[in-house]
Amino acid sequence: MAKANGKPKLAFYWAASCGGCEITVAELGMRLVEVGELVDIVFWPCVMDFKYSDVEALHHDEIDVCFFNGAIRNSESEHIANLLRDKSRLLVAFGSCSHTGGIPALANFYDRESILARAYDTAPSLDDSRGTRPTPSSEVAEGKIDIPVFYEHVKTLAQTVDVDYFMPGCPPVVDQVWNVFQTILTGELPKRGSVIGADGKTNCDVCPRKKGESGLRITEFKRPHEVDLDPDLCFLAQGVICCGPATRAGCGLPCINGNMPCRGCYGPPDDVVDQGAKLISAIGALVDTDEPEKLQEILDTIADPAGLGYRFGLADSILSELKYK
Repeated sequence: MAKANGKPKLAFYWAASCGGCEITVAELGMRLVEVGELVDIVFWPCVMDFKYSDVEALHHDEIDVCFFNGAIRNSESEHIANLLRDKSRLLVAFGSCSHTGGIPALANFYDRESILARAYDTAPSLDDSRGTRPTPSSEVAEGKIDIPVFYEHVKTLAQTVDVDYFMPGCPPVVDQVWNVFQTILTGELPKRGSVIGADGKTNCDVCPRKKGESGLRITEFKRPHEVDLDPDLCFLAQGVICCGPATRAGCGLPCINGNMPCRGCYGPPDDVVDQGAKLISAIGALVDTDEPEKLQEILDTIADPAGLGYRFGLADSILSELKYK
């Protein structure tokens, strides 16, 4: 991506997310300095004092690559997504929230009114402000104040604007980020619309853990804190749900290597349409009973199955398509 008239221009933005993606970029350490010598960062409000007007002043496609992390939760997120799309030659959905909705999209199990009611009317921690809600526009002595409109549901970046590439992860791991930076700077990019910096296989395909001598037959599901976990044995063989069968490889297995099951943050692998449905299908095949009543009894030991299967991908799931069609 080297340019004859100067350095490539990069931008970073943070919408509805926790900030973990920004921390990952910062964790590049001295490698970030190396990147800074090769590119001009023209917008990164989390780190430097940039204004929206700085982006508005740029020409169409003047930004070479924009890394956009976070889902679209309100009107501000949508406005900036459209603005950065217009100004960027390449727009990258960076991290789970922009890629598949992430943790913020779990709010899609509820409607806007129930969320606002909980946050401003019924939460036990509320003080004298109970019942006071934000309004999009308010008149004060100094003038009119406009704040972003809270949307009915969370959307992915690609459900809002055209996206060129996708980087999964909550957050993407540091080495993945570095490799993607190198790939972009050399111009050796795959076809548009590809997932970059990750694998097409599942975490199960690359996991080194033993599957168990008796095979994977489950009669009860337990949460990780309820089991003295064997660090060498498959989590599913121990009755602990691991999202590895339905999750794209490429993270380097930091959770599994830390003796915790895969959470599913890298999203579905190639050819899987719905990550939650894939996980439930994989788990169902392992339940050790042919009796309907016993089957239901075993499945009832799964805590929050919907939240488990769609922890990172509800906005990009079949469920959301059916609900918001």
